[in-house]
Amino acid sequence: MRMVLGSGARIVPFLSDISAITSSSSSSSSSSTTIPCLTRRRATIICPLVGVGVSSLLSLCSSDLQYSSCRPALAEQKPEYELQQEEDRVVHIFQETSPSVVFIEDLEIAKSSEGSSSEAMPIEDKDAKLEGTGSGFIWDKFGHIVTNYHVIAKLATDQSGLQRCKVLLVDAAGNSFVREGKIVGFDPANDLAVLKVDIDGHQLKPVVLGTSRDLRVGQSCFAIGNPYGYENTLTTGVVSGLGREIPSPNGRAIRGAIQTDAAINSGNSGGPLIDSYGHVIGVNTATFTRKGTGLSSGINFAIPVETVVRTVPYLIVYGTPYSNRF
Repeated sequence: MRMVLGSGARIVPFLSDISAITSSSSSSSSSSTTIPCLTRRRATIICPLVGVGVSSLLSLCSSDLQYSSCRPALAEQKPEYELQQEEDRVVHIFQETSPSVVFIEDLEIAKSSEGSSSEAMPIEDKDAKLEGTGSGFIWDKFGHIVTNYHVIAKLATDQSGLQRCKVLLVDAAGNSFVREGKIVGFDPANDLAVLKVDIDGHQLKPVVLGTSRDLRVGQSCFAIGNPYGYENTLTTGVVSGLGREIPSPNGRAIRGAIQTDAAINSGNSGGPLIDSYGHVIGVNTATFTRKGTGLSSGINFAIPVETVVRTVPYLIVYGTPYSNRF
């Protein structure tokens, strides 16, 4: 990133005008030598004026320079209470939203565990192989979880019966627990999927849905997820662009995607993108990475919540999106 610095300001010397005044006055005095008394009176009157003019101009220049040099610093400073309010707002958004975000692990269990009873829960098998991680969020109080299709694609296409999905979540009381996620439905064209977990007496806290219709470039947004396995990670940014197109897992284009510079990395997929009110405005899905590094380039994308709202109810009821039913 390059920073371009502006050229320094030039200070125009005021003393050139003063020297012109003094030189003209001296020439006038020299031409009036025939009347000595008048010359002395002119000198007596003019010299103090020149002295006053010089001092006033210098003081004006000095005060003007001091004032202009102070102004940028004063303009950039914010009152302490405003900074504190801003920080408190972000903290509040995280505290209110993070209990609705879940951590998803894709597992391949050992063949010896295939016939394990439900009490043993194959997802707790120590020999299970971790094949990927992702995020999701609680859709409703019945245990439906929304995530990206590519997060659970191996489970959705599993032919061996050895793939499992482990979901780590928190209930409304703040208690953490683990459940196996079962696929309810998926839509590869929009990169969305719905899992279901057994809540077993736990009371869940669903997300609050917002809207992406009236988003504006430049407004604040926040991503919560589990990048690289670090649970409940908050990243902040702004809406960088609207109406983008990104590829879906089946090769079709997902239209209307939200572009953001809030960091989205491996493990963030499926988590919520939220606005300043803590409302979900999108599902974090993709990022451009720097070639050869795998690091985020600051160009990240989320599926708009309007697409999610249109798709998820059909996945819950029918297991497929509306377009696949006809």
